[in-house]
Order: sequence, then structure tokens, then C-alpha cells
Amino acid sequence: MTDGAGRPTRRAVLRGAAGAAAGWAAQAWADAGTAPVWPAWEAFHRQFVGSGGRVTSDAQGQTYSEAQAYALFFALLAGDRERFERILRWTEDNLCAGDLTTRLPAWLWGKRPDATWGVIDDNAASDADLWIAYALAEAGRLWNDRRYRALGAVLAARIVREETADLPGLGPTLLPAPRGFAPEGGPWRLNPSYLPLQLLHGLAGATGQPVWKQLAASSLRVMVESAPQGFSPDWTVYAGQGFQVEAEGKDKGQGAYNAIRVYLWAGTLHPRAEGRGPLLRALAPMARFVRERGHPPESIDILTGQAGGPAPPGFSAALLPFLQASGEADALRVQQLRLEARPPRPDAYYEQCLALFGQGWMDGAYRFDADGRLLPRWKAGP
Repeated sequence: MTDGAGRPTRRAVLRGAAGAAAGWAAQAWADAGTAPVWPAWEAFHRQFVGSGGRVTSDAQGQTYSEAQAYALFFALLAGDRERFERILRWTEDNLCAGDLTTRLPAWLWGKRPDATWGVIDDNAASDADLWIAYALAEAGRLWNDRRYRALGAVLAARIVREETADLPGLGPTLLPAPRGFAPEGGPWRLNPSYLPLQLLHGLAGATGQPVWKQLAASSLRVMVESAPQGFSPDWTVYAGQGFQVEAEGKDKGQGAYNAIRVYLWAGTLHPRAEGRGPLLRALAPMARFVRERGHPPESIDILTGQAGGPAPPGFSAALLPFLQASGEADALRVQQLRLEARPPRPDAYYEQCLALFGQGWMDGAYRFDADGRLLPRWKAGP
């Protein structure tokens, strides 16, 4: 049930949330006066986010820019403006040397060899930058905040300037970082999980810059053409005339902890979003794999389909929207039952992120419209 703009009505959202109320998945919202409460976000914040707004991403106490970006997005989904601002402030002060308008966030912060804490590697990660720019743009729109809109626009322009390249035969393409992935003349190393189409379409609308539509078009090609057997790789190599399996490194030819997000982003696209149909068709073999095996693989050879053992539960949570979008009702229910029997570990940062994205979408915490605009539940109409 939707309103005239294709958004779920409050009744439809409540009905969807009620249908997911079994076991650990009962993460639907509750009303506390006039302020919505999202239990999953509250639990994530208690476990991983310090009082100053820093997200602890691993057992070494390090912080990745990705973690700050995801936390910003989750705070926006929760309508949690105070924590949104706190996370943003820590990110700007510590990853951007105090000014988000003059530099991209450093991707890694933690304890350095001299025992001081600070930036360990000042290279950026474009997926984090994309999520931060999008969260700022949408926060500006949803909260009617000019500062957030301006920061989002400045960061989006810097992403285009420093983290894209015009690749032969592919056009403007998002690179994984400003440095280290685009040698002169190629080949270029790319990450399909860095390319959520809804964010690219959303930034196209927010900035009014045509390059974002071009980036969306090349991103769709990267995701589809790098998965010839329907299994997305963690990393792929583009040599100017097509995509190749990465020949070096421990992740060569594998789809694992990065790639799981490709299915997640595909599943959360609006039914009328540009590129959704071709992407779901290209990735259909993964939906069949999960249906036949009863679980997602922790890793899979993208050419042979040879799989490792069962993935951790967070992967199942990430695949819920994808299985629903693929029409795999039985496989969807099996993964929900798997999650009830074995919830994601509460202290596993990445699993919990996948769960907030995947289960949050299933519970109606958010949607994207066909143009990539965010529709959080707290903004839904009556």
C-alpha cells in the first residue's frame, strides 16, 4: 500500500514491521511520545559508538571512515539528529583535519606505532565518502538544514574531482580511492560493492550534476559485467576492453565480505529504479544458490561457483531484501529462520551493519524512491 508518490503509507509500514516480529528480528519501531525509537540502532550505538561520536570498527579499537559513514546513515534513519551531529563532528575533526570542505576523510584512524592515536592512513575510501555525502544531502533535505546540504554538495564535488576517472569504453567511473587504484593507462582495480545505484541517483538529484547519472551508468556495468556467472567479486580489474578476475592477492576471483553488499544494495532499490531489473537478473544465480543450499556462502569463486562454508548470520540479514526483490519467498523464510536460530553476534561490527541495513529495510525503517531519495519511516505520512 503506497501513497501517490509511491511511498509506503504508515499503515503499510506498520503492517510490514508487524510481520517481521519473530525472534531477534523484532526490531520494529516503538513510539516514545512523539520521538520514534529504533531498538536496533540503540543497541548498535551502545556497542560501537563512543560518547564523542567515534565508531569502533574492530578488535584493535580502530575506526574506518566506512563505519562513520554507516553510523551517520543509521542516525538519519532513526531521526536521531543529536547523534548525527556528534558523529559528523568527530568525523570532520579527526578524519578531515577539522574541515570536511577541504579534504576527503582519511579511511583509517587508530593507535599508531608511537602509541599515539590519530590518522594511520590518510588515503580516502570512496564508498565511505559516497555514504557521507548522501547522508548529508538527505539530512539537509529531510531536516531542512542548509549547512548539511552545503557540506554534502562540497563533498560530492570533491568525490567527482578526486575519486573518479574517465575510463576507456566505460566513461566516468568511481574509483575505490584517490590513490592506488588508477595507474596511468590501466588496468584499473574496482570494487563493485562501492557502487550503490540509489546513492548515485540520489546525488544526481541533490547536486543537479549530470556526471552522477554517468557514474550510475558505469556502476551498473561494473556490477553486471564483473559477475559473468551471477556472483559478484570483492574486487575486479578493468583493462579497457572488459573485466578480468583479479590475478593477485588473497581475494582473487572471490566474492565474500565486500561482495555481499552488492546483493544488499540491489535488493533495496525501488522497483522502478533505473538499472534494478538488469542488476537483479544478472545476480539471480546467487538467489538460486541460497535457495538450493539454505545459506549464503562465506566466499565463492565467481567463475566456477565453488563455495566455501556457510557465511556468518550477518550475510543472511544482508540478503533478505535481495531475496524478497528476487521473488524467492521460500528462501527468504529460510534465512529468516536461520537468523532466529543464530542471530548476528552483538559485538561483530560488520555483521551488525549488514543487519541494520537488511533487517531495517525488511522492518520498514526506510525505503528509497525511484530517484534515490531516502524515505525514512519517521518521515512517512499518515
